Amino acid sequence: MTMDSDDVEKSWHDPATFRAAVMYVVSVVVVAAVAFAATVVWHSLIAGVLVPVILFTGGVGAFIKTYRVWRAEGTWPIWQGAGWFLLALMLLCLGVPVSVW
Repeated sequence: MTMDSDDVEKSWHDPATFRAAVMYVVSVVVVAAVAFAATVVWHSLIAGVLVPVILFTGGVGAFIKTYRVWRAEGTWPIWQGAGWFLLALMLLCLGVPVSVW
């Protein structure tokens, strides 16, 4: 009886994937920060709504990348962590549009 231990052994050390995921998260957060800055400067409700939308879209994109890396038998938990981080940040930013209104 052979057992697949890839998902169980937790030896997910992949610096290249980690760097790519960090750069993705930083890029999404920078774009959301630009939308937040526009919200603060112009008191724009549309820009305020864009902040959580950008973070949500980035989180979904990270989960899509998670699935693709998993299908290629790569180090997928790094991308899953990036997706959960962006979705958690999106929940924190849901109040931004309300603050403009």
